[in-house]
Amino acid sequence: MVGRSEGFLLEPLWEAAAEPGPSRRGGRLPDALAARFAGELAFELRADRPMVVANFVSSIDGVVALGPDEKSTGGGEISGFSEADRFMMALLRCLADVVIVGAGTVRVGRNHEWTARNLRPDLAPVFAEWRRELGLAPQPTTVVVTASGDVDLRHGGLSAPDVPVFVVTTHAGARRLNSVKLPANLEVVVNSNGDDVKPGELLDAVGMNTRARVALCEGGPHLLGALMGARLVDELFLTVAPQVVGRPDGAGRLGLVEGSNLIAAGGSWARLAAIRRAGDDLFLRYRFGE
Repeated sequence: MVGRSEGFLLEPLWEAAAEPGPSRRGGRLPDALAARFAGELAFELRADRPMVVANFVSSIDGVVALGPDEKSTGGGEISGFSEADRFMMALLRCLADVVIVGAGTVRVGRNHEWTARNLRPDLAPVFAEWRRELGLAPQPTTVVVTASGDVDLRHGGLSAPDVPVFVVTTHAGARRLNSVKLPANLEVVVNSNGDDVKPGELLDAVGMNTRARVALCEGGPHLLGALMGARLVDELFLTVAPQVVGRPDGAGRLGLVEGSNLIAAGGSWARLAAIRRAGDDLFLRYRFGE
């Protein structure tokens, strides 16, 4: 299954008409990227806080992560290691100021680095030039969210000297993290007086410490559920992979893992903004709060 949908065009099937706002990031892609993704990819920025964009892959029956008893629980198993999905993920990272991940995602990611170049090393110069044209930092900042501070600071994806890392945590988590020597590229940010990091506190920390305009959330499901429940997700890019996992227990689901948060919030209805396909994969873009 490795390399499924390799080289497929992310073919545009439908896109909603949109009026560009006063502050916009993105647009037409560089030629080397437009060969796979025709048209524009852009975000309308917010004035009050970082715009939050979530990116997930789901099976047809709604599973976004396998259970904790599985050998690996990353999105690759759900997508069938779709190369087109990785390409889409790289585009979103290229437009982001920060990539937000939970501590569990870091543990599953082993040596993964949350940059576009990690997903497509062959296109690293193209990504770098596009970010320069957009006036962005060379690499997005990795933001790790952890209440307990249980993060392996030797993780290969957190140690690249040119990738800034912020660990947003509680006072207890900071004591644990600061008990060891921190890498030069990593900073611990305390922005919670309680036992966990609430979604609003997380975005406050991101805004104050990184001046981010676009924050890309890559999970896991609990982190996305918390942000959705707090109505802080502006757009969702959802890849639907053509498989049925059939795991009612122990598997992460977009609507079930943090279902109580979504129900408490009264549900979060979205407006479909675009549909693309690459082979048998569907790429859906939704907007919230309109």
